[in-house]
Amino acid sequence: MTTPSDRVRVQRRRSAAADVAAMSQEIDSQSMLGEALLRSLMRAQLRLAAVVLALLAMTLGSLPLLFDVVPQIRRLHVFGIPLPWLLLGVLVYPVLLGLGWFYVRYAERIDAGFVRLVDRPEK
Repeated sequence: MTTPSDRVRVQRRRSAAADVAAMSQEIDSQSMLGEALLRSLMRAQLRLAAVVLALLAMTLGSLPLLFDVVPQIRRLHVFGIPLPWLLLGVLVYPVLLGLGWFYVRYAERIDAGFVRLVDRPEK
């Protein structure tokens, strides 16, 4: 006869798919854990948007201020084109492309991190 201390309890471990489904259900059911996960994702996205907006303000937004503070720049010409026109007509596009590339790269990184967090099997 076996005593309770001699018994071994065998449990079936949940599969990774069940863990992923459990995390997805947390988000879908709007539980406290799901809300915390979504809040952290939205906070990270908002922080990235604020960084990109600050970079935009520091680069392109500061040009009119520069033209006002240093009026000699308004009178400079490069290849017969006024420097302010050249800066605002040509420099704007590479800066916007660079900021767009930066935003997309880091937004994808944030999303991939969120997916890894949600898809991570619990141990």
